[in-house]
Amino acid sequence: MSGGATPDGIGVRVARVRKRRGLTQHGLAQRSRYSRSHIAQVEAGHKVATPGFVASVAAALAVDSAEIYGQPYRSHTRDHDQVHGSISDLRRAMAYVDVGPELDTPPRALNQISAAVANALALRRQARHLQLAARLPGIVEELTWHVYEVGSPRAWTMLNQAHNLAASLTRRLGYNDLSGQIMERATVSAAHSEDPHLPLMIAHRRSLLMMGVAAYGPAVRLLDKSIRKVDRSRPDAIEVLGALNLRAAVVSARGGKSADAWDYYGQATEVSRAAGGPTLDEHGTDYNPGNLAIHGAAIALELGDLDEAARRDEEISEAALLGLAAERRAHHQIDMARVRVELGDYNRALSRLLTAEQTAPQMTRYHPSARTIVDHLMDVRRTVPESLRQLHNRMSA
Repeated sequence: MSGGATPDGIGVRVARVRKRRGLTQHGLAQRSRYSRSHIAQVEAGHKVATPGFVASVAAALAVDSAEIYGQPYRSHTRDHDQVHGSISDLRRAMAYVDVGPELDTPPRALNQISAAVANALALRRQARHLQLAARLPGIVEELTWHVYEVGSPRAWTMLNQAHNLAASLTRRLGYNDLSGQIMERATVSAAHSEDPHLPLMIAHRRSLLMMGVAAYGPAVRLLDKSIRKVDRSRPDAIEVLGALNLRAAVVSARGGKSADAWDYYGQATEVSRAAGGPTLDEHGTDYNPGNLAIHGAAIALELGDLDEAARRDEEISEAALLGLAAERRAHHQIDMARVRVELGDYNRALSRLLTAEQTAPQMTRYHPSARTIVDHLMDVRRTVPESLRQLHNRMSA
């Protein structure tokens, strides 16, 4: 829960903001994509608030989706709350524009910082938010010094990697304003990198922020423009093209465009098939057959086809999942927990969440969908299993 806030559920927060705006449930329904009865069920805690619902309602109420989720999730314990301590350091690191910071010690050489960036990328794949947050501000400041005081495309490329890591982390923690600011800086670092594909990957990441404010049409148009700009002669073209199509598929699905979603997914699948083998993972997208498979299940979920999502999930092998980064595996488990809770299969929903926590404990703790499902399970279960009670306590610590 947020520091100083009461442990209200999403439904309570939606109702509170709605009333603050002077809207009835019917009035909110007219402004959003959801019916009055759907809104009433979410507010009463009878229905899980999906990411699409939160984005649509937040946009209709003119608030950040983080307010609806109750983010950032602050902790009562020092150890669990440490990840938020680096946010002010990241804000300070973003203050330097056109001039480098004054560092207490001489900056490391680029080769040394490159190893630190590689380590940070590994921490992101492992979804180790606390350790990543501790390292990023220093990396960003050192690289900012290099690009403005010395200048080189390599330094700009590394700074772009650090910007992307920081934008992703702050978005996950619920600091959407800071994430947006960092994305603007990432656009600059990508432009100076002399890599024509880095600006396209900025669009790939920016589309997540746009999806969070229910701007599905503009996000897809942005991705379409990027798809057309992919230089297919470059070694990372397959990864970039496939990742952009997968993101467009998910955004289209969230926007309710079924035909478009499956068309983009088909194009991403064809890109993989045409490659005929392993592809580069230069941009950390995990573009591979296993990731394609979990995206198929995610698209069906976003479209509300729960049976298709469950069917696709059953077809994904353990080997395919093990080939993915921990954050990807955990995200899939949380998605499938959403499927199971919507189908009323509460035991399997809990099992999927526990698997997600085992795979990536820090990510699961801070993931709004995971917390939303846990709160819902606590409300609907007549007898609360001890494993669910303990999971709820770990999230609320």
